[in-house]
Amino acid sequence: MAPSQQPDVIVVGAGLAGLVATYELTRAGRRVLVLDQENRNNLGGQAFWSLGGLFFVDSPEQRRLGVHDSFELAWQDWQGSAGFDRDDEDHWARQWARAYVEFAATEKRQYLHDLGLRVTPLVGWAERGGATADGHGNSVPRFHLTWGTGPEVVRVFLEPVLAAERRGLVEFAFRHRVDELIVEDEAVVGVRGGVLEPTELERGRPSSRNTVGEFEFRAPAVIVGSGGIGHDHDLIRANWPTARLGPCPRTMISGVPAHVDGRMLAISESAGGRIVNRDRMWHYTEGINNWDPIWPDHAIRIIPGPSSLWFDAHGKRLPAPCFPGFDTNATMKAILDTGHDYSWFVLTQSIIEKEFALSGSEQNPDITGKDKKLTLRSRLAKGAPGPVEAFKRHGADFVVADTLRELVDGMNEIARGPRLDHDDLERQIVARDREVANKYGKDAQLMAVANARRSLGDRLGRVAAPHRILDPAHGPLIAVRLNILTRKTLGGLQTDLNSQVIRSDGSPFPGLYAAGEVAGFGGGGVHGYNALEGTFLGGCIFSGRAAGRALARTPR
Repeated sequence: MAPSQQPDVIVVGAGLAGLVATYELTRAGRRVLVLDQENRNNLGGQAFWSLGGLFFVDSPEQRRLGVHDSFELAWQDWQGSAGFDRDDEDHWARQWARAYVEFAATEKRQYLHDLGLRVTPLVGWAERGGATADGHGNSVPRFHLTWGTGPEVVRVFLEPVLAAERRGLVEFAFRHRVDELIVEDEAVVGVRGGVLEPTELERGRPSSRNTVGEFEFRAPAVIVGSGGIGHDHDLIRANWPTARLGPCPRTMISGVPAHVDGRMLAISESAGGRIVNRDRMWHYTEGINNWDPIWPDHAIRIIPGPSSLWFDAHGKRLPAPCFPGFDTNATMKAILDTGHDYSWFVLTQSIIEKEFALSGSEQNPDITGKDKKLTLRSRLAKGAPGPVEAFKRHGADFVVADTLRELVDGMNEIARGPRLDHDDLERQIVARDREVANKYGKDAQLMAVANARRSLGDRLGRVAAPHRILDPAHGPLIAVRLNILTRKTLGGLQTDLNSQVIRSDGSPFPGLYAAGEVAGFGGGGVHGYNALEGTFLGGCIFSGRAAGRALARTPR
């Protein structure tokens, strides 16, 4: 296809960042051409599959739960987590980080509320971090769950964009894969690429890459919003930070669809854009194989409460702060330093019922469907939510048994490495169980559980009452083999605060902008080395908004 009129801006990628930028541009009356290599069914990209977590600071939901938060505390946490230590590569990332935390503490919630987005009343405490006030982690609960999960985050921007399409301000070119940015007089003036054969495949399904034509489109500016490298395991391996995270895992499972291929990073770099912080990435240690997959190697992340006991492949309990939900990268290194790429949760039925949540909009049909009755029935009834119970019954990574010996036998059947020793595992669990008899003790994980239960949101919804793991009254026993799940690219195209791409000489690249994961969610790496969670969708929104508003201010 050719656009009916020359667009003011070309947006590459119809994910959340691209939709937000398009929304802002159309508010200013600008004409936008949106290209995507997938079909219309995939509008919203990876954000559609997300849990919809959003990072707010000092929100009404926090205040109602007695959580005392502030910009100063959140900025302290962000800096301690990011660990910015590269003067050049982190130059813009630092500025983006402060601007984003200010956004999260001021207008972000109202901006989304005005678009119709609502959040649930309980605030989650994700990525609780290590052991120092100024180190990594959230000091307080900040994870706000969207009522409607990822599809709702997409909807509030997609609906006005589709309305703009009906008015003639937006045109979509689906199945258009960009292969080149057109650069003339040192400015980006358009894109070239191949037209992929049509498909009616459902959202998320891997599609053909056979080309049936070519295209060239021109515009005064191009915004790249094409996502990261999460499904390209070869690219992940090529950039894996072995010294920091341990040996690259041999087995990885994919938490993002196949179209998250990172192609536009190399294409933008070839045109003259600067990529920074390639070695910073965010993958999860709690990945489980999906028993009902949508895309190849489709994996789900367990979002755990703090009570499950975490053992490495040898059956040794992981040290502090490697507790469920505390420090993703420290736990990654502890696991991979064993020479194996998997680990184990050992827990009880009481823990799984209270503490297991699954990432993904499709794994939370009650909240995704905004069904209040189903949500109350699912979350408050005895037993784990239906999707969790389905994984427990059908998942290849789950073992369920009445006795520890039977559990260990089942774990050894699915282990990819050393055989676990029943007596050694029992010794460690019994030692931990003895600590439960008192309100105090020296087990750091039990102290962390007690601290978590001081949070009303956690006590009501996410943290089981402490009990002995080997108490039959809380059984059966459950073990989960945890795999490395690929997810987010934390580095990317370096951008200034207008989302304009920076060239290798440090100057802005005329005509080229980038937003979302391809830009490290802003500045080429707004998160630094660690993420505080609830910040990925927000980074797409904030950087897409910056790009759209900057170009909306630019004279035609």
